[in-house]
This record gives sequence, structure tokens and C-alpha cells, in this order.
Amino acid sequence: MTQAAIAADPSDPLQIALIGSPNSGKTTLFNALTGSRAKVGNYPGVTVERREGWLRRSSRQIRMLDLPGTYSLSGETPDEQVAEHVIHGTQPGESAPDALVIVVDGTTLARGLGLVAQVLVGAPRPTALVVTMIDEVSARGGSLDLPRLSRILGIPVLGVVGNRGVGIDDLRALLADPAAWSVPAILPPGENPRERFTWVDAVCAQIGVDRTQADTRTDRIDRLLLNPLYGTAIFAAVMVLLFQSIFTWAAPAMDAIGQAMGALGDVSAEVLPQGLLTDLWIDGILAGVGGVLVFLPQIVLLFALIHFLEDVGYMARAAFVVDRVMGLVGLQGRCFIALLSSYACAVPGIMAARSIESPRDRLATILVAPFMTCSARLPVYTLLIAAFVPATSVLGLGLQGLVMLGLYLLGALTALASAALLRSTLLRGQISRFYLELPPYRVPTLRLLGSQVWGSAFSFVRRAGTIILAASIVLWILLAFPRIPEDPNLSADQQAQAALEASAGAALGRAIEPLIEPLGFDWRIGVGLIASLAAREVIVATLSQIYAVSDADGFSGLREALISDVNPETGLPTYNLAVALSLLVFFVFALQCTSTIVVMYRETGGLRWPAFAFGYMLLLAYAGSFVTYRVASALLS
Repeated sequence: MTQAAIAADPSDPLQIALIGSPNSGKTTLFNALTGSRAKVGNYPGVTVERREGWLRRSSRQIRMLDLPGTYSLSGETPDEQVAEHVIHGTQPGESAPDALVIVVDGTTLARGLGLVAQVLVGAPRPTALVVTMIDEVSARGGSLDLPRLSRILGIPVLGVVGNRGVGIDDLRALLADPAAWSVPAILPPGENPRERFTWVDAVCAQIGVDRTQADTRTDRIDRLLLNPLYGTAIFAAVMVLLFQSIFTWAAPAMDAIGQAMGALGDVSAEVLPQGLLTDLWIDGILAGVGGVLVFLPQIVLLFALIHFLEDVGYMARAAFVVDRVMGLVGLQGRCFIALLSSYACAVPGIMAARSIESPRDRLATILVAPFMTCSARLPVYTLLIAAFVPATSVLGLGLQGLVMLGLYLLGALTALASAALLRSTLLRGQISRFYLELPPYRVPTLRLLGSQVWGSAFSFVRRAGTIILAASIVLWILLAFPRIPEDPNLSADQQAQAALEASAGAALGRAIEPLIEPLGFDWRIGVGLIASLAAREVIVATLSQIYAVSDADGFSGLREALISDVNPETGLPTYNLAVALSLLVFFVFALQCTSTIVVMYRETGGLRWPAFAFGYMLLLAYAGSFVTYRVASALLS
């Protein structure tokens, strides 16, 4: 190994890459080193995420690169292959790093040393080892002789606690001069697996780490959570609690936001001059964007619970619990991780499928991921359930929460059934092997959890400020024009209704009404369905504009408007439980998200599979909605 490639001039910028396995603390370390200046994008020519940032508080310009997580330098998944290519300098559009920092979890040091051996042999350049989670090692009564490990490996070794900043300053000083790093005198075995394991055992013995020593606390918990019977029951209980909490815990904050939006609408009507711009602000922007923002507390609560379960280490166990079920439909447990990510949004869920090594498994997961109930469906579900499902209890559990859980289960079961069909027909092939490192149980810090929830919530708010805002303005134009002269014989409400009936939006809705009438939908829902092709939650904004509830009390006003709306021709309620259930089922199945379609196009390399997914999900949505409306109408009549 030589250091000759490292420029001695401190004015020359360097590129240092972080490499490590998933759950090693690599990204936490990267964030601690670079802060908010990190830049996220994709590697040229592929859709694998690339994270880059400049080292903070450094005497030298150093660009840090956070490589995708990998267990070895012989990558099988796209993520692992990119990491391998970057390290070897063969990734198109990416220069080879000047130095490497291997990140290893101190609680699983023995497993990490295998990757260390591969890097030292296969990537001869200045290399340092950072051991994370050293506080947890101490908390478990263990110790790591890092100076001795450094002498054995022949490279610098540092211990850090990334989320608390312990050891970061020492690491920052080390990174300033990779040319001065020591190098191994004798390289470890890199290619032969048996020799490498023997070497790892020998190194662990020299620094006092028993390779076979287990974390007894983790083992005791895993015996319960990974049990086929008890683990499944616990998983079901966790999911029930998750969706029950969405209705109960978030209600006060939702009411507060709804009242604030209503007050803002009232003040705007009083202080702003009458005219088109004021109408746009109150009836378009406030009604549209405000009608969606009221659901932010539920989004925050859902993300907080899911991130907590992921950070504490439970979700990896859940993947093993459901691996048996996944195998029945032709997939493996790693696909569950991608599908689980789709509960927040199908876009990161589809991107997470890159970690699946089998192309058939990866494509099947991408095609069924949109069935998983993303956060964009939550406002639609909440509105219809709160309006038409009685707030009663069944066996001590809230009926509304149970219906919400049922919709999530319907989406998940449909995803699994679709995967089984795809893997037995268009994507027939052998099930790939499943391996996943189970992280130790950890209690996440409030700072980490808060940053994760903030990022997810900000993404939701950003959608409200971009896609939903744009859609709300377009909808307002469609619903406000063409203008009709005022009729002095009509009341204000009658005049507003007449103007709405004469709008371009109403004409568009009536054009498709014959197609959706068998589902129990009228032209108003038709307008919402068209608008929701941009994003599912836009239908809430559409209904808010149609019923002009921006100056009422937000969510409660829209809910009451739906309940009290009457068909003037029949004198019957426009909406009832059968219509609500039909619309809910339609949203469970339909692919109404432009962002998801675009990402599917990028990940599959063409329009064929996105078009296929949109078509078959639309047919399934129509058929499911039709059957639901007919059956519900018959049972409830």
C-alpha cells in the first residue's frame, strides 16, 4: 500500500469516502461531520442515492462521500455494486476517493472486521477505521482495546459516538492529513472466506472480544419477538395500537389547526377587498392547502411511531416475522423493508427496492409498492371515516380505528396477492435468499427521532406548498370560470351553487359521471378523482373548494358539508356509508400519484411497467369500488 497518491499541499481538496454495513452508524457519523451542508442526489447513470458534504471546521477542504451500505466488496445489489465501483474508481462520473474510512459497529465488531479485511486488501489506499457505538459496548460491560486493534491492523482506529459528538473532533483532526496515516505491514486474507474468518477470530481474541459472545438482553427479547406465534401476535398488536392512536392522539391538534385555518379565512374575508384575488386566496389556496394541512398532526404521529420502531430495532425483526408470509407469495423478507417504507410514501419504498439482489423480486416489489397505504391516503381515509363511520367501540376498540386498520390491511394483502400473481406468471423464477443483520436494540435519542420526524413532516408540508398549491389554483380556476351574471332572485348560497354548476370543473366532472355513477360517485367526486392524479390528497382540497369551507372550521366544516349535502333531484343524501366505503376502496387500489409513476419509470428504465401498474391498479380500483358499493348498498338498505 502506498500513500503517494495523496497530495501534500493542504490547499488541494481531498475526497474521503465512508464505507460500512447498514446499521453501522455510518450516516449518523456523516451527518455529524458535514452537518446541514450535505447534498443528496443520484450517481450518474443509476438511481442509487449519493450523499456528499464538506467536512466542517477543518483546516483543509475535504469532501466527504457517504457510500451506500454494503456487507462486502463483492456486491450483489445495486447499492452494494455502486459502493464497490466507487471504491475501485470504476463508477462512471465519480472519481476514486483519496482515502477511505471504514465504519464498524462496536457491538458487532467481529462481523465488521470481515469488511475491513476486504477493503485493506482490495482497495489499497489510505484507510482508517472508526468504531461506533462504543458507549453501548461499555453499557453492556464490555471493552474494546482500540489502540491494540490499531497496532494489529496497522491503520488508525478511533472510537466515536456519532449522535452525541464523542470522538468527532479527534476524527476531524485525523481526516485533515490522510498522507500521514499508518499502513498495514502484513495484509489480512481478502478473498478466501475460511481464512478471513480465521483471521477475524484471531484479531478478536487479541483485543479481548469473544466472537461467540452474545448480547443476552437482545437474545432474550428476540426469543419472544422472533417466535412464529408470539412474534406474529405482537406484530399485530403493534399495528392495531399504531392506527388506533392516529384517531385518538392527533384529534386535539387537528381541531386546533382547523380552527386556526377557519379564523384566518374569516380575517381574510374581513380585511381584504372583494375581487378575484381575494376569492383565489380564500376559496382556492386556503380551502385547498389548508384542507390538507389540517392532517399534519396525524402524519407527524404516524411518522414518529414508525421511525421509533425502526430506530429501536423492531422493524428488522418484523421483517423476519413476515418472511414466512413473504415466501408464500414468492418474495423474501428484504422485500418487506421496501414495502414497509411505502407506508410513508411509495417513492422511497420503490427506491428502497434497490437493496434487493434478485431483479425479479425487485421488479415485483416496485410494482406492488403503491398498494401500501402511504401518508397521502391518510387525509382521504380520515375525512371519510370521521364523516360516515360511527365513533363507537367494538370489543373495547374504536370502530373508526379498526376501519382504518382494515384499509391498511386491505392494501397490504392486495400487494402480497399481486406479488404472488406476478411471481407465478410474468416474473416467474426462484425465490432469492434472505439475509439481514439484526441491529441491537437501542433507545433513539430525542434529537435523532426529532430530526427524522421533521424531515418526513417537512416533505408532507412541501407537497402541500408545491403540488397541492398548484393543483388548488388550477382547481379554483376550473371551478370559478366561466363567470355567470348574478341573479337578484337567488340567495347567496343559491348563486354560489349556480356558479359552481356552470363552471368548467363541473362540466369536466359531468363528462365522466356516467363512468363513475355505477360506483356511487357524482360529478363532484369525479372532479376530485381527476385532480387526485397529481397527488391523492388533492381530492380533499377539491372537496374543500367545492363546498367552500375555508371560512368555516376546516376539517369539521368539510365533514359536516359532506354529511349534510343532499341531491336536489332525489332529496336523498349525496353521500352515505356505501358511497364512502366505495370511495375508500377506490383509493386503496388506484395509482393516483404522478411522483410514484415518475419514480417507477426511472427505476424500471422505461414506460412499460409504470403503464402496466397504472392500468391494472385502475381496473382493480374500479372493480373493487363497484362491488363494494353494490354490496354495501344492499346490506345497508
